[in-house]
Amino acid sequence: MNGNELQETYRGVVYPWHCDHVGHMSVMWYVGKFDEATWQLFSMMGVTPAYMRENQRGMVAVEQKVAYKKELWAGDVLNIRSGILEIREKMVRFCHEMRNQVSREVVATTSLKSVHIDTRTRKTCPFPTEIINRGCQMVVFYEPEGLSI
Repeated sequence: MNGNELQETYRGVVYPWHCDHVGHMSVMWYVGKFDEATWQLFSMMGVTPAYMRENQRGMVAVEQKVAYKKELWAGDVLNIRSGILEIREKMVRFCHEMRNQVSREVVATTSLKSVHIDTRTRKTCPFPTEIINRGCQMVVFYEPEGLSI
């Protein structure tokens, strides 16, 4: 994995039930699709469902910024590319870029900050060294405009 490039983490389509009363995809679906991409990104860095279950660990979002740039309509196909912006002992900051698959236009971006927790104590805890190391290899040199956290 090249640390300078965003990695594809989601492909999908806008269904009619994703659209609001104005006719375009509702904000709840942008965030939902970004959430699906997040779990793919976490898995790439080693924070898999098995890791979390076996170690009583979890991830908690503590901050998110979203920029909506273009509308998506029923039938549009999209993809999301993602990258880690920063990883520290107990925290990871990452981003997603959603594009209309046909026009290649960026339709939305988001930056998030999440912390690693012990699910028993509900307190933050350090990532294992191997996850920190993998996350460091995945750091991208990209910052969605206007979304710095």
